[in-house]
Amino acid sequence: MTKNKAHTANTQYKKDTSHNNKHKMKKILNLLIGLILLTSCQAQKEKLELNLTKGEIYNQKMISNVSILQTINGQQVNMKMSINALMTYKVIDIQNVVYDMEVRYESLIMKMSLPNGEMEFSSEKNDEKDIFSTILGTMKNKPFLVKMTKTGKVNEVKNIEAVFSNMFDKFPQLSDIQKQQIQGQVMQAYGEKAFKGNIEMCSNIFTNAPVSKGDKWTINTQLEAGMSAKMETVYELKEITDNYYQIFGNSKIETADKDAYIESNGMPLKYDMTGTMTSDIKIDKKTGWTINAMINQSINGTAYVKDNPQIPGGMAIPMTMNNEMTITEK
Repeated sequence: MTKNKAHTANTQYKKDTSHNNKHKMKKILNLLIGLILLTSCQAQKEKLELNLTKGEIYNQKMISNVSILQTINGQQVNMKMSINALMTYKVIDIQNVVYDMEVRYESLIMKMSLPNGEMEFSSEKNDEKDIFSTILGTMKNKPFLVKMTKTGKVNEVKNIEAVFSNMFDKFPQLSDIQKQQIQGQVMQAYGEKAFKGNIEMCSNIFTNAPVSKGDKWTINTQLEAGMSAKMETVYELKEITDNYYQIFGNSKIETADKDAYIESNGMPLKYDMTGTMTSDIKIDKKTGWTINAMINQSINGTAYVKDNPQIPGGMAIPMTMNNEMTITEK
């Protein structure tokens, strides 16, 4: 009887030991699987950044379709403008995490639809009677320098004034006021502030930290074209393919300083505007350069004209602006 009890106890002990060993092995196996999965997930982290090559030329075509609806003295005024620019970026040096690039406008087209008619200007026209088109033609192939970080932020734009030099040489008949107005329009569309704002919409989108599909990060940008505005964008790595990354962005836009006046057509203006922007950007997986970007802006608010001799007492102008922008590699 005692022997049977001892045998039974010994058998039970072996069963318990075997069960415990199996349980421990299962735990260890689960732990190993977890570690493998964790390592696998970590391996899928992607470092999004520019990876350009010295001496290479990168192309960019930008088409911007802007519609502006203003209410002036109770009357609605609708204006549409299309800006088309083809640019080349040649990497001339790489210093740490900064690219030195030589940038050129290869072609420039501007179309405007105003209440009193439509106009179209192109750098490709060869007609000196078309003053504005001829001026756009003088801006072609004039290099200026850009310093851009690997995260796509433009640190500096140098020598862009050379693009606008000699633009009036063929038109001595223009008055100083006419020259000032034309130069203001050209600078607003193609000058340093416009260039920086437009390029950073699809370049200043990268975070320093590696990210996985579905990860989100926030980028703050200062816009300076036309009015000074703050833009906060939440980006998301939406898709990863063999050839490109797809990044979505949702932005909030707000006037940077609602009390600051700027000069526009000889009149002091200030803006109180808010808006949103959505971005759908595909970047080359190897270079980080934009393959295709579709950007939609919607901004509304009020522009205030300060009391001046042209408009005594000043004026408040409610306005809505929509901008559909497409950026491609050509």
